[in-house]
Amino acid sequence: MDKKTLNANRRQTLHGLAAAMASFTAPALISANALAQDKFPNKPITLIVPWTPAGPSDAVLRAFAESASRILGVSVVCENKPGAGGILGASAMMSAKPDGYTITQLPLGVYRIPHMQKTNFDPVKDLTHIACLTGYTFCIASTLDAPFKTLKEMVAYAKANPGKLEYGHTGTGTTPHLAIEDFSLKAGIELNPIPFKGAAEILQAIFGGHIRMASSTSEIIPLVKEGKLRLLSTLGSKRTKAFPDVPTVKESGWDTISESPFGIGGPKGMDPAIVRVLQDAFKKTLDDPKVIATLDQYYQPTIYMNSEDYTKYAVRTFESERATVERLGLAKKA
Repeated sequence: MDKKTLNANRRQTLHGLAAAMASFTAPALISANALAQDKFPNKPITLIVPWTPAGPSDAVLRAFAESASRILGVSVVCENKPGAGGILGASAMMSAKPDGYTITQLPLGVYRIPHMQKTNFDPVKDLTHIACLTGYTFCIASTLDAPFKTLKEMVAYAKANPGKLEYGHTGTGTTPHLAIEDFSLKAGIELNPIPFKGAAEILQAIFGGHIRMASSTSEIIPLVKEGKLRLLSTLGSKRTKAFPDVPTVKESGWDTISESPFGIGGPKGMDPAIVRVLQDAFKKTLDDPKVIATLDQYYQPTIYMNSEDYTKYAVRTFESERATVERLGLAKKA
């Protein structure tokens, strides 16, 4: 065989080997690329915060987002969508892809407001409940010169003066309103509820001498610490760390617990594997010292539920909120 023919044969052999190698490596490369694309998460996640910036809920959710970013290895970016009682995040899930890259806080109003007005979502059928994380501390406080110093004394006074003891709350249908109405029903008393736009207005009315009692979130706790208000009770399942000597409403003899547990949710139809990744990541945030410090700063307890338990909670709460709203005559008209 001459040299020219030999070189031609060698070139043909090399081309054949290259083609054969490509037939093996190309699918492998495609498969590797597909796996890289399918790995969750591989881009920033948006966490909708359905409240105004700089408030307690915003601060807590941003602490969770920062911690989750470190755990997941991608940015969890907070996007504020305030208004409508905190349900705009859930509403936004109706148009979000169920890929885990758009999630939202699910406050208690998500389960209550659909019974009071028309919404574009059903909180049980249209949402994926990823994990419950925390809740709020709700307080019953009075002026220092009120004719009672404990919750039991307040109940005795209210029974002797039906309808004459007023209290301020943060709006008709809000948790500070409905929790006290539930407690009043169980205690057999008639209070006079006065709605305000927020805790600041309630405090103005109290210190202006217009009302003697308030149902509010932990925003009033600093004033209790300063000795300007008296804390009668809290509405959680256990006593608040800030005031371990103040009994809960339930401990005082009336079975009313209100903590407004909240967590993270997404659109319906999310892949269970993606839900698990998010659930596990946000569970780990509860061990983060910065998150713990933020929760303590705003007197928020840890209330963890995994996706399965959180979903069951959603079903129960949606029905219990229906009963409460109907009992108080706040249900939407058919």
